[in-house]
This record gives sequence, structure tokens and C-alpha cells, in this order.
Amino acid sequence: MKTALSRLFTTALLAAGLVASGGARAEPLAEVSTVWKLIGPNHKIVVEAYDDPLVEGITCYVSRAKTGGLSGAFGLAEDVAEASIACRQVGPVRIAKPLPAKQEVFSERQSILFKRLQVVRMVDARRNVLVYLTYSDKIIEGSPQNSVTAVAVDRGTPIPVR
Repeated sequence: MKTALSRLFTTALLAAGLVASGGARAEPLAEVSTVWKLIGPNHKIVVEAYDDPLVEGITCYVSRAKTGGLSGAFGLAEDVAEASIACRQVGPVRIAKPLPAKQEVFSERQSILFKRLQVVRMVDARRNVLVYLTYSDKIIEGSPQNSVTAVAVDRGTPIPVR
């Protein structure tokens, strides 16, 4: 009984993590320290890669601040709402099924409650371009700070939109 409950709890945690991620998974690339902390990890800027889960051949690189110190070490810190994004074609672009005009590609928690970093894909069908926006939101008070990038797809590969 104890093992079954343990497995159920682990499965629930994994499922919650997949829902929170919006489908794409972060691949940490590098980090640089910005402020030295005597106790706990330093404040830093992290760079992560996200492969678009519905568009093969597109990877987005997001840099964002990560709060250190004791609160950062225990997951209690609220990261600042500052991020930058650059998406690039890294291989042949393949789109298996029609894309929504706007869709969340990735979402990650930035504080213990209510704040998330998001990456949203938008389709500019007229120009055959995929536009990616990153921003941070909060249930009560979001931030207007954002970053946008665009990837032009070869006209020989029209972007199907639903």
C-alpha cells in the first residue's frame, strides 16, 4: 500500500511538472553570476534552450535572471520579470499539424506562488513567419517587460494555421 501511494504521488508530481512546462522542456546551456552571495547560490543569468514541440527545426534561447541567496536555494525567491529571447532555425522546418494562431509553448514558475515566465508562439501567416514572445505574468500584477523574436520560414514550407 505504501509503495502504491508513493508511486501515485510521484506520478502526480511528474504530471504537474509537465502541465506547468507547457510541453517544451528547458535545456540549461550556461549561467553567469551577477552578484556574489555569502550564503547560498549567487544571483545569476541563466541561458536555456527550448525546442518548439510542434515545429521541428526551431529552437528558442531564453536568458533570464535567477535569484540566489538562501531564498533562491530553497525555491522561495521571486525571480525578476526580465528575460530575453532569440529563436532560430536549427534544421529543416517540419510542421506536422496546423498551428493555432497563438499558443503558449513554454511556461515556468518564477516564484513559489503565482508568477510564471512564458513563451508564446504566434503565426504571421501572411509573411510565413513564426513570432515568439517571452514575458512574465503574475495573477494580480504582471510586468510589461517582454522580448520578441521572429523566424522566417521558407515559402516552400507554408505554415498551416488552424
